[in-house]
Amino acid sequence: MPISHLLLALAVVAVWGSNFVVIKFGLAELPPFALATLRFALSALPWALFIRRPEVAWWRLGAFGVLLGCGQFGLLFQAMRSDISPGLASLVVQSQVFFTIGISMVVNGERVRAMQWAAALLALAGMGWIAWHGLLGSAEVHLLGLALVLAAAACWAVANLVARGAGRVDALGFMVWSSLFAVPPLALISATLEGVAPVLYAVRHASALAWAAVLWQAVGNTLFGYGSWNWLLARHPAATVTPTALLVPVFGFGSSALLLGEPLPGWKLAAAALVMGGLGMNLWASRRP
Repeated sequence: MPISHLLLALAVVAVWGSNFVVIKFGLAELPPFALATLRFALSALPWALFIRRPEVAWWRLGAFGVLLGCGQFGLLFQAMRSDISPGLASLVVQSQVFFTIGISMVVNGERVRAMQWAAALLALAGMGWIAWHGLLGSAEVHLLGLALVLAAAACWAVANLVARGAGRVDALGFMVWSSLFAVPPLALISATLEGVAPVLYAVRHASALAWAAVLWQAVGNTLFGYGSWNWLLARHPAATVTPTALLVPVFGFGSSALLLGEPLPGWKLAAAALVMGGLGMNLWASRRP
């Protein structure tokens, strides 16, 4: 890649990695599902007025929006409120890679190479190490938080398969229009679990920092992040672009340690090495002829 394209790829993964800290800022003032509702509302409007709907079935847009909104981000926000640190969340959610492989095996009959099985076991060892410290009562992660983020990663994996079935479409338009379908169920869940009155109070009294976090979720994470990423994928082989995504947990841990003072003890770095080692091994195996 030209250096300018490489810098753009690094900017995207930096946004995606540091976004976990931004989420934490938003959750300090807004309930999780309310934050997710606002995030997808601003991802859809007013952009849907200017960006054409991609030529895909309505059900596919709806399924992707609900899986990403209620599944991935709703569960992730709920976990990050008090049950898992931003750095660990940025690491654990990358397990969507292995969920995607497993679901593709069942649904599409795809074959998995021996090295990919080894990669999954390596990452599973890292998850087990994190779960063990959750059992020990670590303040960085509770078992509920780990379970919620793993469920979020599974929803992300199913959403990946839904998007893959759409073929080559305008990815930015797909994100904008699918976000419309995430808003009603997220708003219903928020009203049911978090209460209408508390949510309205939180929204009315949210600070400029909280609203900046919401706006960053919509514009920075979704429109810039996914738009730039798919622009790069349209110009370079996926095998050239996708390895930079391995830096997402690096930016996640780094920004959380720098801005939130998240500690980085040896057990956490060891777990990160196992999970990222598994991700790297899977990437290498998938690129081999």
